[in-house]
Amino acid sequence: MQSPSSKQSPIGVAIAGLGFGEAVHLPAMQVNPDLSPVALWHPRQERLDQACSRHGLKGTSDWAALLAQPGVDAVIIATPPAPRFELAKSALEAGKHLLLEKPVALHAEQAEELQRLAMAKGLSVAVDFEYRAVPLFMQAARLLKSGAIGTPWLVKLDWLMSSRADASRAWNWYSQGASGGGVIGALGSHAFDMLAWLIGPVGAVQALNGVSIKERPHPKGGMAIVDAEDVSLIQTTLQWQGRNDMAVPAQMCLSSVARNGRGCWIEVYGSEGTLRLGSDNQKDYVHGFGLWHAKSGEPLRPLSPDDDLAFATTWSDGRVAPVARIHDWWASSIRSGRPMVPGILEGLLSQQACDQSVGAIAQK
Repeated sequence: MQSPSSKQSPIGVAIAGLGFGEAVHLPAMQVNPDLSPVALWHPRQERLDQACSRHGLKGTSDWAALLAQPGVDAVIIATPPAPRFELAKSALEAGKHLLLEKPVALHAEQAEELQRLAMAKGLSVAVDFEYRAVPLFMQAARLLKSGAIGTPWLVKLDWLMSSRADASRAWNWYSQGASGGGVIGALGSHAFDMLAWLIGPVGAVQALNGVSIKERPHPKGGMAIVDAEDVSLIQTTLQWQGRNDMAVPAQMCLSSVARNGRGCWIEVYGSEGTLRLGSDNQKDYVHGFGLWHAKSGEPLRPLSPDDDLAFATTWSDGRVAPVARIHDWWASSIRSGRPMVPGILEGLLSQQACDQSVGAIAQK
């Protein structure tokens, strides 16, 4: 096998899903010499034709035909959650490497099946847990692992957004629990992965969920019932550095209906200090983040990321740069045959925690 630095033809990538896929994955791929977009897929032909025209790419609404194209080596699946498992399964069976948006499936059993299939086929499966690729988050991970706050005693994560606080916002898949909707899949999947990465494996989960806006206007008329949670209060423990004897209490508060919500904040209180990471910018989940550290008895002071963690290229849309970094890690995994991190294992662990959370009784 050639080394990752060898001169090789770009990996041909098809993109399925034209929301986040077109807005973020396509521009991110343009700076990666190892990846080349070769085709688009969308179930609605009109939407597909518009995107193909804008980007000069071929497209199809026939999934089997897409996978049969000889130039397609890998697929990015950025669809809503419900069809993701079947699309990913058939892509793996066709021998395609994958990059999956989160949550990777509707249930952990589906994620386990994808993991088994990927291992059997020797394929790289990335999961777009892009916070792992954000410089300040990487700096926080570096500080925690170096003992900057000693042993963590308490972890608190608040993610309070107002994206669905408007009751007149139309009903769609996000309103349906069976379709993967709700704040746990949208924010919790990221949150569980962040905490597992920064602190350690997630233990048993307890959750109190609520549906604040119980019906929304249906696009075809009338009102439709909402059964996907828009608030979730979660308690768990995290195994510090993977040690069973070091269980750190952790609390998460998630909401998509928090008017004037404070955004995303992670606080870690330890034996020798405190680390705070967060942003109140609800429009861009990269731009606006700050990181603060305090040793015991000292005030919090702001920190910048180390030079080696900085992005080589940035965009006005802050989502693109971390996704481009995930793309780079994925391309290296495909080239080298080394496991992808964050990959299907991380996606499975996050989904297992989400399943426990969603299983809690919603407050009516």
